Amino acid sequence: MQYQFHAYGHPNILATHKTTLEFTKDSKLSLKGDCIVGVNSNFDLNKIKKFIKNCENNKIKIIIKTINNKKIQDIIFAEINPDFNDNKELVIRKTNFVSERTFAINSNKAAFDLNRNLIGFLKKKKNRISVIIKNKE
Repeated sequence: MQYQFHAYGHPNILATHKTTLEFTKDSKLSLKGDCIVGVNSNFDLNKIKKFIKNCENNKIKIIIKTINNKKIQDIIFAEINPDFNDNKELVIRKTNFVSERTFAINSNKAAFDLNRNLIGFLKKKKNRISVIIKNKE
């Protein structure tokens, strides 16, 4: 079972936050959003809830990969928050803090830990990424 959505880059993507990373549906990003690694995300809350409900266990694998010419990617392992319920922001945390915005906890990576080639790719507004969420076997 898997769920996939897309997001875009932005010149203000810093990816320097050491405990979280976030995908947002917002199109604007200030330099204060140092955990945001994708804007204009097209995730669907109802489809994500269905994925969570059908997940065999709470362990997931998240693959972030570039679309366009380059084949750059990174992989994150985390645990699903079954109470995720935000239609605008999807947050992944290294800690076990949960809120409605928290999609996953106990992640092995935050924005700061991501492949810097991927972050460089995401500094261009037209560049698009694919985010694939899978049940970890």
